[in-house]
Amino acid sequence: MYDIEKLRTCFPETTIYKDKATTDIFKSAKIEAFLRDWIIKRKAGSDGKIQDLRELTEYIARIIPNSNAKSTLEGEARDNGETRPFLAKINVRFNSRENYYSFEIPDLGFNHSDTIIEDYVWDRVKDQLIQEAGGWGLVKLGYMFPEEKKKNGRFTLLEYKNFCPYKVNVDAFRQARAQYDDVEEWMDVLLGAIDYNPDGFQIHDSKYESWLWKHTMLTRLLPFIQPRVNLIELAKQQTGKSYIYGKLGKYGWLSGGGKITRAKMFASMSQGAKPNGLVTFNDFVAIDEVKSINFGDDMEMAGVMKGYMEDGVVKVGNTKVEGEAGIVFLGNIDVADMDGAKNMFKELPDLFRDSALLQRIHGIIPAQYTYEIEPNMIINDWALNSEYFTEIMHLMRSKEETMRYRAIVENIVQVKAAKSLSNREKEAVFRLCTGYLKLFFPHVTREMTSDMNFLEDFDKYCLKPSVAMQETVLNQMKIINPNEFGGKTVASYSVRVN
Repeated sequence: MYDIEKLRTCFPETTIYKDKATTDIFKSAKIEAFLRDWIIKRKAGSDGKIQDLRELTEYIARIIPNSNAKSTLEGEARDNGETRPFLAKINVRFNSRENYYSFEIPDLGFNHSDTIIEDYVWDRVKDQLIQEAGGWGLVKLGYMFPEEKKKNGRFTLLEYKNFCPYKVNVDAFRQARAQYDDVEEWMDVLLGAIDYNPDGFQIHDSKYESWLWKHTMLTRLLPFIQPRVNLIELAKQQTGKSYIYGKLGKYGWLSGGGKITRAKMFASMSQGAKPNGLVTFNDFVAIDEVKSINFGDDMEMAGVMKGYMEDGVVKVGNTKVEGEAGIVFLGNIDVADMDGAKNMFKELPDLFRDSALLQRIHGIIPAQYTYEIEPNMIINDWALNSEYFTEIMHLMRSKEETMRYRAIVENIVQVKAAKSLSNREKEAVFRLCTGYLKLFFPHVTREMTSDMNFLEDFDKYCLKPSVAMQETVLNQMKIINPNEFGGKTVASYSVRVN
């Protein structure tokens, strides 16, 4: 059973009460989980609950402007000198020709050409906004009137305050994890953090063990915690794919289908333009509804996509584009086709029947272990704050953290290849393993790697699932290109016992 008392003891400052009535209000308003949890943290009583739901809805309306509120905010800034504080994501940019910083608020339609951050404000807020992608926070705008006989009026940034209400400390997170001896008990904590009720995953009509359902749901988090993880998930509808990638955190981007161009994903060809495609400032780019996706020029996109997915660097014209974002492809297929031994891609665009592209996929998420989300699978109790947890995962993507965990994987995994071992295959397995290690064993130390209980758990929850997901990729390549891949097998991976 989900141990609430232990959870609140281990995470005294970063748990909130997620009751269904309150979360439904945020869901109906299409508000992301990380914004929801920030508001709940501010407005809840000592028992964690929101007492006045009407007051809550009024507060949400005041602090989160809807997409057509731009004209209202413009009027406030011009007529009153400042707007009310509101929650928004700001992206910043330095204009070297004019020597000033500007900002954009994409959700509200404020563009760099309309804005300026004056130096005295920049000096005050730059430590919070210096990252390329900007950030989410409480914003207040003002207005700078045009100079005489010029049309250079600008909206100005008056205030910005990062909304994180607590210090995010990865070491404290690791210490809390160390209080959990059982991996599946820790899985329950992570499921609550992403808004699911762990007890709801006891699916009695299944031939699979309950931990597989939990594990597969949490596998979706690998691009949140490990740089440049490329995944495909082809599953039934209403299994929570879009929610995880689109509503959980603030560092990823989910497409809603439709047309996705090379310029939007990577960089435009405009002379002098700085690369500002989605891969340059997101932790992952998830492309939904792949059966109906439109890349414009498929040949061009396939070439650029394969180059980027290989090592995170690609040339677009004369522009070098670098990023740490993983690429995730999502789609719905028939239940009968959710089998790695069958052709899972038969209804997908031609781009996905290119074995060279598939070779750059690190894993196919096992859709047979997914289930349509039912009401009893949604959390209605105390749980880890989603905003806090996604911030932890983002911090664990750093180069220092990744090198630390990867070194442990290299030390404890041994590989025996029947023939020649593909570097891409080994890198895929080790990259997935590193992500799983961060997710399930963030407290791991060198000393633990000689403990048989840890090694058995690592093998079960990290290594075997990583190999299985890469083996599914190979099976699909065999179907698509049997002449080249028909005789290939995945290498033998095992835990090295010292």
